[in-house]
Amino acid sequence: MSVALRNAQRAVSVRRASLRRAVCALRSALGASRFDVGLVCASNALMQRLNGIYRHCLEPTDVLSFPFHQVEAGELPRPCCRGEYNLGDIFLGVEYIHQQCRETGEDFDDVLTVTAAHGLCHLLGYRHDTKPEWEQMYQKEVQILEELNRLTGSRLRPLTAGLF
Repeated sequence: MSVALRNAQRAVSVRRASLRRAVCALRSALGASRFDVGLVCASNALMQRLNGIYRHCLEPTDVLSFPFHQVEAGELPRPCCRGEYNLGDIFLGVEYIHQQCRETGEDFDDVLTVTAAHGLCHLLGYRHDTKPEWEQMYQKEVQILEELNRLTGSRLRPLTAGLF
């Protein structure tokens, strides 16, 4: 199926084709290539507004995921009809991510891809509120990023590496 990507910000240049390819490969590594995914590249203002509404946190963030289905970690949705072959939407705070990369010296495109992987895991029920949940999500991120690394020759590591 498809990855619909919309760039809803103008502050940071985004290589949309390479991001779309990476998300397609990550979706495949999750066994979810039959499902559509929406990807929105968002400004700090939009991320702050969404973070305030949905997480009651009044600051911008790097990623917010809005799943179409509620599933347990690692489960694939069981759609009843064609219109339900949708994992959900991921909002990437590209302005926020770009600012963080400038401070840390990390590669923006790499961090954007890793952040998208993190968002995809959230769409499939993975969480990181507790240490056991984090460990499960971290292992899934390692797995799908290793598959992407194998395909692309990258050396990407999970976003949640230092959470606990």
